[in-house]
Amino acid sequence: MFVVITRNFPPDVGGIQSLMDGLSRGLLNHGKVKVFADEFDNSKSFDEKSKLDIQRVSGIKLFRKFRKAYVVNDFLKQNKVSAIFFDHWKSVEHIQKEFLDVIPNFCLIHSKEINHPMGTSLNTRMNKVFKKVKFIIANSKYTKSLGIDLGLDQNKIHVINPGTDYPIAVLQSDKANAKSIFGNAFPKIITVARLDKRKSHQNILMTIKNLIPTYPDIKYVCVGDGEEKSNLLSLAKQLDIEKQVTFLPRLDQGMKNALLNEADLFLMPSVMHKKSVEGFGISFIEAASYGVASIGGKVGGQADAIDDGRSGFLCDGNDLNSIYETILKFFQNDQYKVLGLQAKEFSKKFKWENIVKQYLSLI
Repeated sequence: MFVVITRNFPPDVGGIQSLMDGLSRGLLNHGKVKVFADEFDNSKSFDEKSKLDIQRVSGIKLFRKFRKAYVVNDFLKQNKVSAIFFDHWKSVEHIQKEFLDVIPNFCLIHSKEINHPMGTSLNTRMNKVFKKVKFIIANSKYTKSLGIDLGLDQNKIHVINPGTDYPIAVLQSDKANAKSIFGNAFPKIITVARLDKRKSHQNILMTIKNLIPTYPDIKYVCVGDGEEKSNLLSLAKQLDIEKQVTFLPRLDQGMKNALLNEADLFLMPSVMHKKSVEGFGISFIEAASYGVASIGGKVGGQADAIDDGRSGFLCDGNDLNSIYETILKFFQNDQYKVLGLQAKEFSKKFKWENIVKQYLSLI
């Protein structure tokens, strides 16, 4: 039996939530899986449809971690477990060391949640926890390097990229809706991401403005919500590109996939913002699975998710000229079609059935 202990899990949404769900379902092909997860709105409905054995822990956040640890420790005491998987070092913190000493265990690191400067209280606390962990799993080579710089034991760190179940079949009704949104535009560009400073949406909008003379029929669809939404709406109005840009809220999976399938380019040149950095970028792989190549940023772990020059390009997300020139190169002589085919092939190695085997090989 495998045990998954996570603070991040569907129906809550986000990259880590999707990762822990995919990992848990991938493990089902190799044995029983017990998931201990926090409770969210609609958890009951999600759990009833899932093949996983999910136990939710509710309550005030401050006390929830202690309640969950108590439940997990009791479960580990009474059951034979092959391996334990943690989404975050804080999920490990109150698990008894006696179990971690004898049961193979993995703690995932993603970048932002470990990016605490050396000597700070959080860094000290984090390093104390990781001393109990057997395998530290970094989502990219960048995250591994960051972890080493922050004091983690490099001998414990292994790079295993996040997996994906993509491509997912797209319904005809969703295809029709996606086509109506993009219309007869070219190029059709999309970003699916939280609207925050790290994703560099403001630089994307300014680049779209600069591309209009070259591509008068350009269309940019921005999918997501976040604290930058009002600023981005205002910027689009100031730039007079409201006809070229469509903002859509967080969509259901079917419609999101249909838009990815319809696009010519997935554009997300992420940057470092304060302590926040792109640890990997699973959205690049999701787009690639539909034959859509990407342009991402040079900072962080995006180089693991984009094979630069083959499945897309990397650029400087802080530099408008770099984004602009990279997009021109992307579409020059229909290169985007070749990149799209190569991206689709590249995405196959990220199938969960392949990724899970990398975890199990360490046990």
